[in-house]
Amino acid sequence: MRVKIDTDKCEGHQLCVKLLPEIFLLDAEEYTYTEADKDVPKEYEEMVRQAAQACPEQAIIVSE
Repeated sequence: MRVKIDTDKCEGHQLCVKLLPEIFLLDAEEYTYTEADKDVPKEYEEMVRQAAQACPEQAIIVSE
């Protein structure tokens, strides 16, 4: 599984960061990002899906 943030949609609510700071990080302007081109560790996959569903802007993109 891979995850990325649609930076055009992200409004910086930071719910994903609060749910899963191991995967979702903040940039200098306090917008969320993830490390590109890395697989999500298996133990975090379900939490990533939950974060994607919880995002008010639907800015989290999950690909299998």
